[in-house]
Amino acid sequence: MNDSTYGWRRNSAGSTADSRLLDSRTPGDWVHTDPWRVLRIQSEFVEGFGALAELGPAVSVFGSARTQPNDPNYGLAERVGAALVEAGYAVITGGGPGAMEAANKGALEAGGLSVGLGIELPFESGLNPYVDLGVNFRYFFIRKTMFIKYARGFVVLPGGLGTLDELFEAVTLVQTGKVSFPIVLLGSAYWGPLLAWLRDTAVPARTISATDLDIVTVTDDVDEAVATIVASDHP
Repeated sequence: MNDSTYGWRRNSAGSTADSRLLDSRTPGDWVHTDPWRVLRIQSEFVEGFGALAELGPAVSVFGSARTQPNDPNYGLAERVGAALVEAGYAVITGGGPGAMEAANKGALEAGGLSVGLGIELPFESGLNPYVDLGVNFRYFFIRKTMFIKYARGFVVLPGGLGTLDELFEAVTLVQTGKVSFPIVLLGSAYWGPLLAWLRDTAVPARTISATDLDIVTVTDDVDEAVATIVASDHP
């Protein structure tokens, strides 16, 4: 990490700024403290915009923090990071371990810009060692804004609840016309059952449209994933 890495301080009780902001079961002093939090939120947006404004073309890569180096998905994420750099993109991840670390490693070792957007968590070790432009956030919603604002597309590897959160928010933003960029799911065996449920249950129930499934591209091939991003970016 270089001098562009921003830090945070976690309080001694292990809570986070997010959890304190969302806690409504506190005494009435929230009336006095919450307005001041708005200034911290504002400063965090300014900090993120300032760090990333001149980033250039970039792609956000998501995946599980629990992915181990001996997991095939770790190697897959490394290849994705390298391939995106070779295609002219910086790589943005959540800056953590697992698949995020692997994508950052692939990008850095390919000679590209490796970006990590960390988040304050009660038990988090900080940004991985392959991040060379890092920004740490207290608030999830600010961090999520940065993932979307500075990306030309999303590549999503197998992951858990955090990955699903980012995926479905991006799909919703595309579906509602708020943004327009490709979303690629890597790993058909992992993502297939989820898409099958959407197709076989959600579509017949009319809670989504069949065309909503066209928002995502599913592949097992890194080259196809990157080509999908490039084709959308340079139609």
